[in-house]
Formats: sequence, C-alpha cells, structure tokens
Amino acid sequence: MQKTPSRQRPAAALDNPQLDLPLNFPSEPRLSSVAPSPAMSGTSAAPVASPPAMPATLRGDITPTDTTETASPSAPPSRTPIAPDGSRYRQLMLGSQMLDYRLKRSSRRTIGFTIDGTGLAITAPRWVTIGAIESAIAEKEKWIFKKLTEWQTRVEQRAVPRIEWKDGAQLPYLGQNVTVMMTGAPGTTGKSATQPAFDTETGVLWLGLPALADGQVIRERVQRWLHAQALQVFGERLPVYAAKLGVEFRAYALSSASTRWGSCSSEGKIRLNWRLIHFPVHVIDYVVAHELAHLREMNHSARFWATVESIFPDFREARHTLKHHPPELLPLL
Repeated sequence: MQKTPSRQRPAAALDNPQLDLPLNFPSEPRLSSVAPSPAMSGTSAAPVASPPAMPATLRGDITPTDTTETASPSAPPSRTPIAPDGSRYRQLMLGSQMLDYRLKRSSRRTIGFTIDGTGLAITAPRWVTIGAIESAIAEKEKWIFKKLTEWQTRVEQRAVPRIEWKDGAQLPYLGQNVTVMMTGAPGTTGKSATQPAFDTETGVLWLGLPALADGQVIRERVQRWLHAQALQVFGERLPVYAAKLGVEFRAYALSSASTRWGSCSSEGKIRLNWRLIHFPVHVIDYVVAHELAHLREMNHSARFWATVESIFPDFREARHTLKHHPPELLPLL
C-alpha cells in the first residue's frame, strides 16, 4: 500500500455533479470606476455596466427612483427572506410570468447565473444595484425560462415513484428487476423458510415473511438483504481491481450518502454507497476502480483519470450512467 505522507491529504470523493449554467451578458459601456471583469467559468464575461432605464414592473419591489437594496431613509427596510446558504429570495415579474430567484452577494466581479433543480440562483458583486441585476435577467428572459423548463422536465422524467411494499413489488438489483414475494422459497422448511432467498433464474426474492406482513417490515427485510448483497459484491470486486493497480486498501464499508457514490481516505479506507447494488456489475466496477485509483492520485487530475483508464478502460460509459442516475433519484426505499 502506498505510504501515507506526513501531511494528511483530504479524502477524495466521487460526487454527483450538478448542472452549472454560467451566463455571460453582452458587452456594454463600463462604469468609469470599474476594472474589466475576468472570464467566468471558462467563457468571456462582460463587466457589469450601469443599468438602462427599466419599467417599474420589471423591478419587483424596486421603485422607479430606487435601484438599490436599501430602502429610503423615511421607510423601514424591507425584510427579504433568507435561504440557508445566505442568499435572499426575490421575485421579478417578467411579462405575465413571475420569476423566483435567489440572490447572493460576493466579492466576485461578474454576475453569475446558475440554473438547476432548485431554480435560478444569481451571485453578484456587492456593489451592483438590483436594477442592474434585474436588467440582466430581463435580457436573458427566454434563456432562463427555457432552462427552467428543461430542468423541470428532466426531473419529472427521471423521478421514480415510491415502492409499494407488497407481494409482487419490483426493484432493481445488479441492473435487473427483482420481484419480491412475501413467503419463503418453494420447497424450504423450518428456519430456511423464514430467511430471504434469491432465485437467480426467475429473478424472485423470497422474503420468508407472513403473507400479510406490514409494509414497513417488508421494506426493512429487503433493505437488509440489499445491504448484505452490497457488502458481498463490493468485497469481491475490490481485491480484483486492487491487484490490477498494485495497491492495497485497509478496509471498506457501506455508505448511505445522498450525493456521493464513494470516497477514499489517504489511509486506504474506502466507502461505497450501498445503492450501487441497483446497478450492473460494470458500473460498480467503475466506482471501485475510481476509489482505488485515489490511492495513487488523491485528486481528479489528468494523471488520475489515466490511472482509472489503465484498469477500467470503459469508465466513461459507466460514469455517464451514474451522472444520469444520482442516488436521490433511485427507488425510494
């Protein structure tokens, strides 16, 4: 096993990436006191310019004479709801549509737009007025609503209904649908008839429970079986790829992380999400190879991906599968 360096490295993890959609708005005359803005997210971003005149209906709670977040001295300051990350919830009327968004101030020098499953989030310099921010929003109205609609459609198409725990319930296991049956496997007696048994030929999981077992009892029995299978399968695959790479891991355990498929510490301890047991073995192998590769490269550099490819050449296909099936969108157990 690779020797642990004197300075402990942070654990590397395989996360489920979110879609980040940066938005650059067109070049406009710069404020005389503002330096040109740096590029944003690998693309050119124009510096924030003074906002053009804009109808009051486009500025939400901003009056025509006030384009800042500060209320006039004679009026009490407005209390905008604050999100857990410190951003403020705001609304903007665009034509006949109301747009909800979150605004966060930072020391950055450009206005950043991000659209994901939670909606529109904007990060803007502290000195930029609300009027300038909402002018930029108005300019990109069609793009914003198009991306919000795409995200909503994406979530609806990928959403998985909650499993109804009863005879005949189905769930994915190693890439195939498994049918759950309450009673013991045919031909079993005594204690064996009360234990889960999986028939690989028919794809039936016999639970060994009373026919009228409570749904919660059924769910717990299935989840314990899946955990046991995950431990067994992961324990079989890890040594295979460790040998290919010529590394040793100290221990492995199951994880229940909601956005992470696996992690590897600098001490050689590996954690794998038990929900991987829903996927075909080649997808599990990719995550195993990914985490073991961190014993060589505790990062995601070009050398790291070359290491992964050296023991798992088809990693791109498996990575694509996981990207489109994050843990939170798997069957609700």
